[in-house]
Amino acid sequence: MVMGLLARSPCSAFSFTHRSSKRIGQHVWEYQSPLTAVNCRSQQQGLMMMSSSTDRKKVIFLGTPDVAAQTLNRLLKASEEGRGGGFDISAVVTQPPAPAGRKKKLTPSPVQVLAEEKGLIVLTPEKAKDDNFIETLTQIGPDLCITAAYGQFLPTKFLNIPKFGTLNIHPSLLPRWRGASPVQRALEAGDAVTGVSVLFTVLKMDAGPIAKSIEYTCTGDEQAPWLLEHLFGLGTDGLVEVLPAVWDGTIKTTEQDEATAVAADKISKADGLLDFGAMGAAECHNRGRGFAGWPGVQSTFLIGESDEPTSIKILTTKLVAKESGSSEPTQEVKLKGNLLEVICGDGSVLGVTELQPPNKKGMAVKAWWNGLRGERVRWCRPSAPPLSS
Repeated sequence: MVMGLLARSPCSAFSFTHRSSKRIGQHVWEYQSPLTAVNCRSQQQGLMMMSSSTDRKKVIFLGTPDVAAQTLNRLLKASEEGRGGGFDISAVVTQPPAPAGRKKKLTPSPVQVLAEEKGLIVLTPEKAKDDNFIETLTQIGPDLCITAAYGQFLPTKFLNIPKFGTLNIHPSLLPRWRGASPVQRALEAGDAVTGVSVLFTVLKMDAGPIAKSIEYTCTGDEQAPWLLEHLFGLGTDGLVEVLPAVWDGTIKTTEQDEATAVAADKISKADGLLDFGAMGAAECHNRGRGFAGWPGVQSTFLIGESDEPTSIKILTTKLVAKESGSSEPTQEVKLKGNLLEVICGDGSVLGVTELQPPNKKGMAVKAWWNGLRGERVRWCRPSAPPLSS
């Protein structure tokens, strides 16, 4: 069923203008406003998805990066299969296209790319507080909004629109690791157990009541890119499970304990610098896990008899001996089997399995070592001379 205002004048209500698209052989409708863009392939399909049938709930999804696109895909599948009490993704909100690559070409977010492939309406406001965006959202009239790594603050006037509120998927066991980098900070800290929370959004970041928490027990070797994707997958499935209770008003939530809240501060490039003289093997290993992908981790080495340090990226590691004093401290680095053994300043031992030399691709340490043809290797502290000869 198509509702009132939309049925009478969809183009005037949403300020659409028409152009043709030879690439897909269909009509494309573009939203002409300061929001940047809205695309709907096939006006009729878009309006039906916005309005939905009376027995299916209207959901607006907000997200931006790859993990959010995977979440959107899972939600679309759940919608098609009739899970979650019956709902439709009526529109998608994502960050505007941003410069990417060496040529800084404006590139749509992974969520926008997927949404357009699926023929969904896409909103890309510069700010979620923009009046035109809020007006458009109000006219769509969502029952619920779902956010996953959207990347913008949601003001009160946004939060007041959806009938059942806004649910957020946050990859940590809240209130631990509120903020921008929960997975990275959990791995950096060596948390034995982490997880994902599904919570209602309030004005304070990641502080709303929790509808569902799912624990994940760490193996000690996970890296952030894989774990982030895994937790968002668990969180999406958990969110779909609680939707029927959201719709019928029986959802039970748990308030967060502010006294135990821990902030997950934003990561900088400086976080990726390993200092084997000041850090133990466990800290280096966990930093490598947490900062894999971006910014990555690196350290400095002296190759041969050169006094010029070489910066090398450390891709994967294993803990050989995490206890301090496990070995006599030395800056000499040796290959043992398939591990490059680094004895840290406190005597704990880190095994490097993959690294990336300057201007080369990542490789197994044995291949790199063989290419040195017997040259001596020592670690050195960043911006400091060797601790010993």
